[in-house]
Parts: sequence; C-alpha cells; structure tokens
Amino acid sequence: MTPALVDSHCHLDFPDFDGEHDALIARAAKAGVTRMVTICTKLRLEPQVRALAEKYDPVFYAAGTHPMSAADEPLATYDVLVALADHPKFVGIGETGLDYHYTSDSAQIQKDSLRIHIAAARDTKLPLIIHARAADDDMARILTEEYANGAFSCVMHCFSSSPELATTALDLGFYLSMSGIAAFPKSTALRDIFAAAPRDRILVETDSPYLAPPPHRGKRNEPSYTAHTARIAAEAFGIDYADFAAQTTANFDRLFWKAA
Repeated sequence: MTPALVDSHCHLDFPDFDGEHDALIARAAKAGVTRMVTICTKLRLEPQVRALAEKYDPVFYAAGTHPMSAADEPLATYDVLVALADHPKFVGIGETGLDYHYTSDSAQIQKDSLRIHIAAARDTKLPLIIHARAADDDMARILTEEYANGAFSCVMHCFSSSPELATTALDLGFYLSMSGIAAFPKSTALRDIFAAAPRDRILVETDSPYLAPPPHRGKRNEPSYTAHTARIAAEAFGIDYADFAAQTTANFDRLFWKAA
C-alpha cells in the first residue's frame, strides 16, 4: 500500500492545468496523494475554484486575497469570507499575508487585508493560510498582536523564512508547511528549521504549479509531487517514509478539520 499523503496547498485553477484535472488527480492518487486543498488567491475567482472542489471528491478549497494582489483587487471583507465558510468543502481562510519582496509599496493595504482575514479565521474556526516573504518582523508582530486579541489556528504555507519567525509561529501553536523548496539540495538550513519543530506541527504541500521538488525542479509542479518532498523530508528527519506520511496526514486532519 502506498502511504497516504495530503497536498495542503496547490492552485488547480491556474491555466497551467487547463484540461488536465482528471489525469492530474489520477496521478496524485497513484502517488498516494489522496486529498488536496486548492487555493483561490483572488476572491472574484472563487466560483471557479469552488467548482473544482465540487467536481472532484479529493479536492477541497480555501479562498482569500493574496498579498501581492492586495493593492489591485477589492479589499476582502469579513462578511464575504465568513459567508464562504458555509460551503462544506471550504476548509481555510487565505492565502493572505505579507510580501515585501516584490510589493513592499502596498505594505499598508497588505496589513489591513491580513487583519481582516485573521478576524474571519478566528470567528469561523477555520485555519488561516499565511504567505510570508521578506516581511518577517511585521508578520511576527501582527500574528502575535492578533492572537492576543483572540486565538485562531494558522499554517505558515511554503515556509522558507527565518528561524525567528518559525519560533514565533510555533510558540503560537501554528503549523509550518514544507514545499519543494525544502527538498532543494541547498536548503539544509531550512530543513534544519523543520527538523527542530514539533513533528505534530508539520504539513507538506506543492504550491503547484510552482516550486517543483527534485527530480522535477524547474518544471511544472503538480500534487503528485508531494511524495517527492515528503520522501526527502523523511530522510532528513531520519524517520520511515510511511511514518512521516501518517504524521503529516494526521496533522492536516487536526488543522483542516473540515477536510478530515
């Protein structure tokens, strides 16, 4: 039996996958990836992302406004995000967050958007899905401030930030998600961050179509490749692959409770 895995973050609505969803999901199942969460990054596209979740049993979805789009899209509202949570296959809020690498000029609207998403996650009890790049100090401060205002659950998606941000997130009870970046040969320091984290707080993902792990690096990523990242992670942690798969699946079920 192939150990079961979950791709906790992918983008199946992106044009890279047009016309391929049947084959894509079949390849994922063959690799042991039995469920996946497809992420809507612009709320106006939510209907087409929802349609994928409604069509395919293994697919669940989340929605929010990506920080790199925060200045170009209408500001997400608390009411809209909370209303989306009524759908049985809507399992998370986001992705949201801060990205100062390309879009530092929109920092303030990113912060405003992030706080709206946090409020929705807090009140729906659904996990917040965070994108953080080149904004560690502001991200740590806002997450800490908002958690003090009321608890919420959260995953730091595609985590590749500093050990300090990892510590802040873990101290708040949040989860860290490993993408293909963690499987790159030169990502030893990043793997060390994950290895130091509680094992019951780690997820795996593809962020496909981006960030394909070896041996597919540089090519289009897809949910089936979650298995490649998971195998490298299991080796780095010195544990059996089946045990790592079981642990990350249990972690997913605990955080993304509606998809359990």
